[in-house]
Amino acid sequence: MKMMIEGRLLCGLVALLCLSCASGPRQYAQSTDSATSGCLRNPACYTQPGDEAFLPWVDKAARAAASAGATMKLLEAADVARIEHLLVECAKEANHLVNEREYGEGKSPDDTECMRVVGYDKNGDPIRRQAELGTMKHDVAFACVRREILRLFPNNVSIEPSYVIRTGKAGNQDILKPDIVLHASGRPDQAQCIYDFKFPCLKARKSNPRSVPETQAQMTRYANLDGQCNPAIITPQFGIIRD
Repeated sequence: MKMMIEGRLLCGLVALLCLSCASGPRQYAQSTDSATSGCLRNPACYTQPGDEAFLPWVDKAARAAASAGATMKLLEAADVARIEHLLVECAKEANHLVNEREYGEGKSPDDTECMRVVGYDKNGDPIRRQAELGTMKHDVAFACVRREILRLFPNNVSIEPSYVIRTGKAGNQDILKPDIVLHASGRPDQAQCIYDFKFPCLKARKSNPRSVPETQAQMTRYANLDGQCNPAIITPQFGIIRD
């Protein structure tokens, strides 16, 4: 099966490379929970170890021309605005419900509680309460997204899709897993807007969530997905924040 697919791809590339004008997105692929469902969306994929579907690494011009031939239905600006409003509401709901469940009505953790060590990871590094709360809040926020957004836009929204970016001439790969991606209908590999939920615990980070170096680096990496929107974070305090 793999040889047949690669054969078709090679024949297609001969024609595609004759096109004199082609430009497009960077070389990246989206891997899904099921390689089978991924191939149904994109017949040019093939299966790699680990049951992840990847687009073949092909010439950038050929990839651009192939993408141009695909039917791509992006979300309208009004739909993106509606989804962003719902994402903010989901962040607020998650923050409120978890804080109330863990600390009582109207209460939230202070900085000392945020930094409290609650366990250790496999490397022996401490796991702090802020990370534990962040995981809880992400779970509630994702449940909200499934309930409020996926039912409205099932073909244009994905939760935690994985992308493999080819970086540099050495063929290095960078694996990205944004929280929420808006994309062309049925095409998670054609990203439109990228978002990450952030639930700052420390007082200083609540007032300036983009000040965290790791967050800045993360947004820079997400920009490699070539979405039509600048990558954004979503916080309960400030809603959508993007450069």
